[in-house]
Amino acid sequence: MGEWQALIREVPDFPRPGIAFKDITPALADRSAFAAAVDAMAAPWRGTRLDAVAGIESRGFILGAALAHALQVGFVPVRKPGKLPARTLAQDYALEYGSDRLEMHADALPPGARALLVDDVLATGGTLLAALALVERQGAEVAGAAVLVEMAALGGRAHWPAWPPLTAAATL
Repeated sequence: MGEWQALIREVPDFPRPGIAFKDITPALADRSAFAAAVDAMAAPWRGTRLDAVAGIESRGFILGAALAHALQVGFVPVRKPGKLPARTLAQDYALEYGSDRLEMHADALPPGARALLVDDVLATGGTLLAALALVERQGAEVAGAAVLVEMAALGGRAHWPAWPPLTAAATL
């Protein structure tokens, strides 16, 4: 296990009883661990034609902005409802402990743009699938998705389509 992976802690019963939350904030707080984690996420995408990284709220913002910088592309936020100031598109999704909704500015990506979706953890896959739908509704293309950690036992990858590719820097 790498340095940054060892810093991920499990928080039992958060945000609800029965959920074992993977807290990446200790890895983000350590500068060399954070850099190594971003490098691990960026490696599979270097040399891929991308126009933007679409980071999913909230830890996907942190990783997504760093990844956009590393890949030298723009950053597009994918947010919870009511957080974006201009006209938005919305997509509901299910998660392991309920349901929620994501929004993206309706003009965030021009038709034909290629975006990389970024989130911190792949659990059941709901947030990534919602972001995929939002990007495609704009006429843009999802080049792929990158997560820091995949929770293999929760089966989220099984819900992801065969294309575009999905990469995980670590699997727990």
